[in-house]
Amino acid sequence: MRSKDKVLGVLYGQAIGDAMGMPSELWPVEKIRDQFHGKITTFLDGPDNNDIAKNFKKGQYTDDTNQALAILDGLIENNWRPDSKILVKHIMAWAESVGAWENNILGPSSKAALTALKDGKDPRPITDQALTNGAGMRISPIGALFNPEELERLVHMVFEITKITHSSDVSISGASMIAGAVTAAMADQNWDDVIDFALRANDVGFKFGAPTWAAKTRDRLELGINIAQKDKGSDEKFSQHIYNLIGTGTMISESIPAAVSIAYYCRDVQKCALMCANLGGDTDTIGAMATAICGAKNGKVSIPSEWIKLVDQQNPQHDFNEYADKILQFK
Repeated sequence: MRSKDKVLGVLYGQAIGDAMGMPSELWPVEKIRDQFHGKITTFLDGPDNNDIAKNFKKGQYTDDTNQALAILDGLIENNWRPDSKILVKHIMAWAESVGAWENNILGPSSKAALTALKDGKDPRPITDQALTNGAGMRISPIGALFNPEELERLVHMVFEITKITHSSDVSISGASMIAGAVTAAMADQNWDDVIDFALRANDVGFKFGAPTWAAKTRDRLELGINIAQKDKGSDEKFSQHIYNLIGTGTMISESIPAAVSIAYYCRDVQKCALMCANLGGDTDTIGAMATAICGAKNGKVSIPSEWIKLVDQQNPQHDFNEYADKILQFK
């Protein structure tokens, strides 16, 4: 169930998908093919002509994983009880340390909510209408804290964490979908059961959020799974259908169902990270979410040792083994 190998699979999966997708972040698929002479096949420095990725070197992860670990730091500080002020403190400390405002590193919803908090304003008018994927990009380690029989506790934790910047129905449902998929994958459920559990978590989470008009993550994921089943064995066809029909932009209703669908299709950390990097759209965020799910299912043991080594070398500010030990102490 909650073994150290699987927890490390989640953490390294998140980091690998994030870092592999970083160079192509927010580019259309045509630009990716032109820039990288067909496709990305390994970790790369962020290109100078990508305004966001140019801040990163190969193997470095972005705001997705840094925020996920800042949230873990805030939870650990308060004995795993989510406290909004403590969580915001840790995210703010990271954001200020990397010049997130000046370097355009924060996503739009998180940036607006955190700016309101910095200015002493109530962020709720922003968070209740937040429709972008910051809610899901940083939540996968929370799925590693729980077993499937603890669904209600899992979703409640997701809500308490997510609401600091995202409190809309689609935000809470989408974040719960990602966390739920991780929980079920860590429990080594088969892939169809992983999707069923992710949908259950999604439905519970949806009730916590403020109503919006956004397309529903449940329906989009069901469509994505149908595509995965129909396109089985045809990677390029599947990838293009996800890009065209589900969407790979920064909206929760696109990127989160896309990520879970890709995890279901790939079922492997390496294949998943590379598919996401070449997908087009919000490649690093989709990669972080999808590859974390594959890592949860298959564990660190399934990940190439040279990939692990590169992530550790390029991100010395964090020790994933320490985080894994602390996650396993959670009860």
